[in-house]
Amino acid sequence: MTKSLIDRMDKRVTIYRPTEETDEANQPLDELIAVATLWAAIEPLRGREYAAALQQNAEVNTRIRIRFREGIDRTMVVKYGDHVFEILYVLHSEFGKKELQLMSKERQ
Repeated sequence: MTKSLIDRMDKRVTIYRPTEETDEANQPLDELIAVATLWAAIEPLRGREYAAALQQNAEVNTRIRIRFREGIDRTMVVKYGDHVFEILYVLHSEFGKKELQLMSKERQ
């Protein structure tokens, strides 16, 4: 992980997972459980990256970079202030387990 990326990880975010509990009708509850609070870089996709995502019919509009952490998957969401991001897929940018890129879309 480069020094400049570490410097850009200036946003304090919390990652949540859905609860596995159900209601009386055996429907999953809409509650979220905090998994981790950590530093991240939040980068809107621009230019070629955004155009490439649109061509693939992907809804991705934001990349969230965090230090490598086991157990992060696409069922989770990331919250930063009032912003909520759905994780659409997780990229391991390097095999050295230094960083995760959470390709996400912001909920409206």
